[in-house]
Amino acid sequence: MTSMSTKTLPGPGDTHEQGTARPEQNPGRRRFGLRSTARGRQARAAWVLAAPFLALFASFMLVPVVWSLLMGLTDTKSSDLRTPLNVTFVGLDNYVRLFEDPQFFTALRNTGVFVLVALPLTLAAGLAAAVALDRGIRRFRAVFRVGFYLPVITSIVAVAVVWKTLLEPRSGLVNLVLRWFGIDGPAWLADTRFALPVMIVMAVWRNLGTVMIIMLAGLQSVPQSLMEAAELDGAGPWQRFWRVTFPLLRPALLLTAVTTGIGYLQFFDEPFVMTDGGPLDSTLSATLYAYKQFGNGNYEMASAAGYVIFVLIVALTVLQFRVLRDKD
Repeated sequence: MTSMSTKTLPGPGDTHEQGTARPEQNPGRRRFGLRSTARGRQARAAWVLAAPFLALFASFMLVPVVWSLLMGLTDTKSSDLRTPLNVTFVGLDNYVRLFEDPQFFTALRNTGVFVLVALPLTLAAGLAAAVALDRGIRRFRAVFRVGFYLPVITSIVAVAVVWKTLLEPRSGLVNLVLRWFGIDGPAWLADTRFALPVMIVMAVWRNLGTVMIIMLAGLQSVPQSLMEAAELDGAGPWQRFWRVTFPLLRPALLLTAVTTGIGYLQFFDEPFVMTDGGPLDSTLSATLYAYKQFGNGNYEMASAAGYVIFVLIVALTVLQFRVLRDKD
C-alpha cells in the first residue's frame, strides 16, 4: 500500500507556503527604535562631554550673575558676607540712590563722551589704514600690518604705563619734544582739560589695528568686476569708494562698531592705571565708579551700576544694528 502524503493543503487564510519565513510585521517601528536608541546614546554622551563646561559656567558665570542681580535689589554690604541671608530686600531703591548720586552722573557723562568721540575716530582711522594698505602702500605691506596691529596684542596695562611715562610733565618725552620748539607742555594727566582727550587718543591708537584688519578683509572681498564696471561707467575713485565699496563694507563696519562700542562702554584700565579717575573725576568711568563702590564695601551700589552699564551696552548695540545693518 502506498503511503499517503502528510503535506496539508493551504487554508483560505494562508498566503505563503509552509516553510517560508513570514515577513516582519512592523519593520519601520524596529528601525525607529534602533534610531531612538542610537540618538539616546549620542545625547547622553554629549551631556557627559558638556558637563565640565556647564559646571564651570554655572559656578563662575551664571551663579555670580544671578547673585549680583539679587545684590542690586538688597542692602548687601561687605559686612554681610558672613550672613548673606540676613540682608533686606529694598527693590529699586539702590537704582534710585544711584541716579541721585552726582558722581555717577559724572561717570556716565565721561563714558558717553569717550564713546561718542573715540568710536567714530577709531572706525575712521581703521578704515583709512585699511584702504591705504589695500591700495596705497605697495612695499613693506606686511610690516605696516604688524605695526598697526601690535598695540592690540600688547597688554593694556603696559600701554597705559608707557603713555603715563611719556606724558609726565617734567621728564616725559612729549613735553621734552615740545620744549625743543619753545612750548611749555601742560601736565597732561593732571589737567581736567586734557586728561580725557589723552585717553581718547590712546584708545584710538590702540584699537584701530583691530578695525583695520577686519576692514582690510572686507575690502579684499569686494568683487573686482564691480569696480571695473563702475570705472567703465565713468565713476571716479571717490565715487567708486562711496557707491560701490562702502556699501559692501556694512557687515565689517557693523562688527567693528558693535565690538568696539561694547569695549569703550566698559573702559576701565586706562583711568585706573593712569589717573584713578582724576583729576576731579574728569576721567571717572562708569565701570571705575562701580569698582570703587565695590572696593568701599557698597556691593549693592556696585551691582546696580553694573546693570545700568549692561542696559547701556544693549541699547547701543541695538542702535548700531538698526543703523548699520544691511537694508536688503
